[in-house]
Amino acid sequence: MQINFSEIIWIVFLLMAILPVLKQQRLEIMRLRLMRKIELSRKSRLITLIHRQELLSLLGIPLSRYINIEDSEAVLRAIRLTPDDMPIDLLMHTPGGLVLASEQIARALQRHKARVTVFVPHYAMSGGTMIALAADEIIMDDNAVLGPVDPQLGEFPAVSILDVLRQKDKDKIDDRTLMLAEMAGKAIKQVREFVYYLLSDKMEEEKARELAELLSSGSWTHDYPIDSDQLKKMGLPVTVGLLDEIYALMDLYPQPAQRRPSVQFIPLPYGRREGEQGGKR
Repeated sequence: MQINFSEIIWIVFLLMAILPVLKQQRLEIMRLRLMRKIELSRKSRLITLIHRQELLSLLGIPLSRYINIEDSEAVLRAIRLTPDDMPIDLLMHTPGGLVLASEQIARALQRHKARVTVFVPHYAMSGGTMIALAADEIIMDDNAVLGPVDPQLGEFPAVSILDVLRQKDKDKIDDRTLMLAEMAGKAIKQVREFVYYLLSDKMEEEKARELAELLSSGSWTHDYPIDSDQLKKMGLPVTVGLLDEIYALMDLYPQPAQRRPSVQFIPLPYGRREGEQGGKR
């Protein structure tokens, strides 16, 4: 039987189309197996909320992901399927997202009767921080960070819009800015009160209101990294030190392949060589 060149091209094309699907299915199976292993060891329900930068179709256009309504629907469904006496573990890696979706997830975790633990291997900013505040314990990597939760209106921080009113006469401010300022004031108040609600059962009232004001009032830029030492000083239930399985699970959520990697290293743990002197060289 002879196979012409065009048939070979079609076979190659089909293989190129099928192999990524098979690879993704294999990756999904590996994730579920490792998730189940963690659940059995901790006797908990493990939920992942992981946002990586993905590629859009075949164009290679970066597509940033964030917490949205679909995420909140999925997490709420997972919580509903979890018995009241079963702990929940939430693995988060996210730049943040919609306030509505973040508040829904945080409120559902706050109401869960069993213990809630949030794992942060790298960062959980903005809405991710809001969700973390609902946990009974936040377990972080040594270098992981959370961030401020001050609301943003479009491309501008709400607090910056309010500053315009303080610095200029209202007669010199256009109507659109005045309307944005009104919305900004409401947004800051709503977020501050919700953060206080999350913290009120973890610390004294005065401390909870002080911390809610600090996190929501724009004291820092929105991408300011708050590390574990700062979080502990704030009185939050933070522990440093993640399970090895958490890092292994994160490895199963790879960034999309690029033509040239930005970071490279030999992926093996190094031990000190025999006879090597201590200290930096």
